[in-house]
Amino acid sequence: AVVSTQSTGDGLIIKKPQTVHSRARCRKNREARRMGRHTGAGKRKGTANARMPEKVIWMRRMRVLRRLLKKYREDKKIDKHMYHALYLQSKGNIFKNKRVLMEHIHKKKAESARLKTLQEQAEARRNRSKAAHERKQARNAQKHAEIFAHIEDNAPEEES
Repeated sequence: AVVSTQSTGDGLIIKKPQTVHSRARCRKNREARRMGRHTGAGKRKGTANARMPEKVIWMRRMRVLRRLLKKYREDKKIDKHMYHALYLQSKGNIFKNKRVLMEHIHKKKAESARLKTLQEQAEARRNRSKAAHERKQARNAQKHAEIFAHIEDNAPEEES
């Protein structure tokens, strides 16, 4: 705070009152900007990248996605193989945001569960058909044995 002074002609120095530098207008403006006023194209000086760097946006997004992946892995919602694949996909700019990543994870899990049930059903079907085939073979073998036994019993004995 610099004290402003004024010198009179007769050797007296008078201290002037300090000028007011109010921040009220500044505060009011800042509140308006928070509501989105005064931020149009005409008020901008720097490029979009200068105002909010792409790198900062990228870093924030990566941190959010990686944090989510880590949390899911710790909660056993995804295994380490899925984690690694999704980590690399995140780095490769596949997921726009957290919501998209979560949807992708849910879709993958649902698909893997569906494949698992289909495999189990196919295995059960194979087992059933195999058992039926074995029963049929056993039945046919029994029929053949009966027929041959019947033929052998009724076969004319040759005397020589």
